[in-house]
Parts: sequence; structure tokens; C-alpha cells
Amino acid sequence: MSLLKSASTVSAWTLASRVTGLLRETLMAALFGASALTDAFNVAFRIPNLFRRMFAEGAFSQAFVPVLAASKAQNGDAATKVLIDQVATLLAWAMVLVCVAGVLLAPWMVWAMASGLPPAGFDAAVWMTRFMFPYIGCMSLVALSSGILNTYKRFAIPAATPVLLNVSTIAAAWWLSPWFGAQGIEPIFAMAVGVMAGGLLQLGLQIPALAALGLLPRLGLGWSALRAAWKDPGMRTILRLMGPALLGVSVAQISLLINTQIASHLAVGSVSWLSYADRLMEFPTAMLGVALGVVLMPRLASARATANADDYSALLDWGLRIVVLLATPCAVALLLFAQPLVAVLFHYRAFTAFDVQQTALALTGWGVGLVGLVAIKVLAPGYYASQDVKTPVRIAVLVLVITQVLNWALVPYFRHAALSLSISLGALLNALWLLRGLRVRGSYQPKPGWGRFALQVLLACVALGAYLAWAAQAFTWLDMPGGPLQRVLWVALVLAGAALLYLGSILALGLNLRQFLRR
Repeated sequence: MSLLKSASTVSAWTLASRVTGLLRETLMAALFGASALTDAFNVAFRIPNLFRRMFAEGAFSQAFVPVLAASKAQNGDAATKVLIDQVATLLAWAMVLVCVAGVLLAPWMVWAMASGLPPAGFDAAVWMTRFMFPYIGCMSLVALSSGILNTYKRFAIPAATPVLLNVSTIAAAWWLSPWFGAQGIEPIFAMAVGVMAGGLLQLGLQIPALAALGLLPRLGLGWSALRAAWKDPGMRTILRLMGPALLGVSVAQISLLINTQIASHLAVGSVSWLSYADRLMEFPTAMLGVALGVVLMPRLASARATANADDYSALLDWGLRIVVLLATPCAVALLLFAQPLVAVLFHYRAFTAFDVQQTALALTGWGVGLVGLVAIKVLAPGYYASQDVKTPVRIAVLVLVITQVLNWALVPYFRHAALSLSISLGALLNALWLLRGLRVRGSYQPKPGWGRFALQVLLACVALGAYLAWAAQAFTWLDMPGGPLQRVLWVALVLAGAALLYLGSILALGLNLRQFLRR
């Protein structure tokens, strides 16, 4: 399967995930608005998500996938199956302990995340954190399964899995929250039930796919099995790599924790405004960055394991060109068309025009660094595939310090919008540092034609920006006479026109799109 086809498969399912995720956020905005209780839910949901990104999809995946790919390339399927069993055994036991600790320590974690919540919001956040914390256990096992399936080039199931979480939470918001309200229970608590149900559904979807490959992990339940898993050489390599990887991933999550803490001390609704903006920002970062990272990681690891330096460099070059080609116009859209996007998605019932304005400000901040955020997903695997986790960690620590200095300087002037802007600027710096490191060590040698390619994309984006700036001012997006349906129709037409304009511009400028199909 070609890289573009693999990435397209992941992107298509990621698109479905993001569309259903936006439907979930739109429904939440309409039902609950931006209030102390929605802030409480967002804080509570961020806590297991923080651990998921640190451990499951972060340090564990970054350490596990290169080791698994190397084992498959060098030792064959039988030895790889043994490694999978050992890793699954140790991971399952570790998650049981983590989930128990998380439920017990929920009040302290909520305080550390958002001590500025009002008393009612704080209590609600603690309750929802305790209920949702076992979600991290489900998602850690999902990360294990996804790493296996991606290594064996089965990309569809891992990419489709997040859709189940969104469907589950949409059902909880639509059907369960009114029932909770009728029973005298806060309706927002239904969202916590939807999250847990979604975690169980995601884990259940992995089982048939692994069984079909004969790779369904066999968990050891006794002490001897746990000790054997701990002593396995492959497992020890993963644990050794997880140390610095955990520090690197933790840096990004610490930045998120600090930002949430700061936002909880700003105006009520700040946490929610940032969360809604995050959802829109994650649309292009997931479709592009995550899809490229998922597809490139096992192939980079395989190229490194077989000492194929040319293929290694060519993979990185292809990924970076895709980033520039597709992430740059998305950044232009977030910068110049933020308010219409927020209005068409969230401006219903409890979500006011003021909420739209504040969310759009946060979204504009994300647009500044979108290319950097996506590029990191391509550049960091260039280090992880070589089992070099320390270099990205050092860079991430420096970027964290710089980001917090920016917060200190910008928050008094831009309030909550400064938080997204600071991370964006840090992401651009992070990506440049990673790129420089790969160039200095000789792992990445750019292919000819980058100057012409960058100029073609830049000129196409100038035309796109002029069009979107006009469209943002040409309509009354907050109070369109025809109502919500007309607003949705006009946004769809504007975005379709933007896509056609950008594609037509790059083709007219002579960009050869076949170069991306060859890889």
C-alpha cells in the first residue's frame, strides 16, 4: 500500500472522527453553553485525556511502535507475538493500579488542573473525574492494539476507533442528559457516562481485528507471568525508551495543564472557549499531522532497522511537503475565517454571540502555529524511529519554558487567546529545532525543488487569504436572516470555493501533484 493511500485511509476515518467530534461539540454548546459546569466537564475530561496522551498515545506508542517494527523486520512474526503478549501483560497490570490511584486522587488532580473553578464546578469536576478516569485504562489498551495494527499496515480500524467515542457522547447528550435532568441530576453528568461507554466500545472494536491477524494479546494473570514480562528484553527496551519519551510528552501536557490552570482564573467560560477552539484546531492537525505520523512511524522504523538511509530521508521529505501543501491553507483559514467557522458550528441556543467572539479569538491564536503543530507530527517520528527520544525531549523542555514566558507577557493583554497563541509560537520554534537537528545529523537531506515549491504554495495562499478575508466580511455570520441552515449552506459554499481556488492556483502555478502520488 502506498504512503498516500495509507495516509488517505487514516485521514478519511480521521475526518469522520472530527466531523462527529464537531457534532458533539456543537450539541454540547447548544445544550450547555459556556458555563461553570461546562468548564467542570472540560477539566474533568482533560485529566484522563492528559494521562492518555502522556502514557497511551504518547510515551508508550513512541517507544512501542519502533521496537515492534524492528522485531517484525529482524525476528519474524513468532517472536513479535511473544513480545506483544509480554507488553500487554505488563500494561494491563499497570493500568489497573493507575486507574485505582486516579479515582482516589481525583480532588487533588482537579485542584492541580483548575483550582480557580467555583465550588459547585469544582465538586462536579471531581465527581466526573472519578467516573471517567478508568477511560485511561481502556485507551492504553487501544493504543497497544493500534500500534500492532499500524505496524502490520492495518490502518483503518485504529483510525475509525475514535468515531465510537463521539457517537457515544452524542447519544449521551441527546438522550441521556434530558433524562438526567428529569431525575434531578445535573444533565452535564450524562457526558461522563458517554465518555466511559465510548472507551469500552473503542476497546471492543480492536479485538476482532487483532484476532483476525492472530495477534490478540494473551494476558498473563499470575505473578510469574508478570515477572517474565518485566524481564523480557524487548519489554526492557520499551521501558528504557519510555523514560525520556514520557518526559517529552509530559512537557506538552504540563503546558496544557498550566494553560487550563491560568484559564480557570480568567473570566468564566474561558476553559470552554479554549476547548471549543481546540476542537476546530484539532481538525487539520489530526487529519494531517496524526495521519502522517501514524503512517510514517513504522516505515521510518523499518527503514532505520534495514539501514536504508535514502528511503529514510525521502520519507521525511515527502511528509514535510504534504505538511506545507495542506497545512498552510488551513492556517490561513483559521486566521482569516475564524468567526464564521465558530458561528456556524456553535452559535445555537445557549452559545451566545459573545461566546462566538471569544472562541474565534482563541482559534486565531491556533492558526498562527498550525503548520508547526502539524510538522512536529512528521519530524518527531524521525527521531523516535531511530530510538532517539532524548533530543525531542530537550527541545520540548526549552519550548515549554519559552511558552510560559510568552504566557506571562501576553495573557495580561490578550487574556485566554494568549494561551493558544503562546503554544502556537512554541510549536513553530519546536518544529524548526527538530528540523535543524535532522539536517545537522544528516538524517534528512531535502530533495531539490523546495524553493519553487514553497513559492507556489505561498502565492496560492495569498489568493486564498484575499478570498477568505472578503468572505468573512461579506455576510452577517452571527445574525444571518435565513437562520442556521442558510449559514451552514453559505459556509459550505465558501469553503468549497476556497478549496477550488487553492487547488486551481497551485495547478496554474505549475505544481506537479503526481510527485506526492509516487511515494
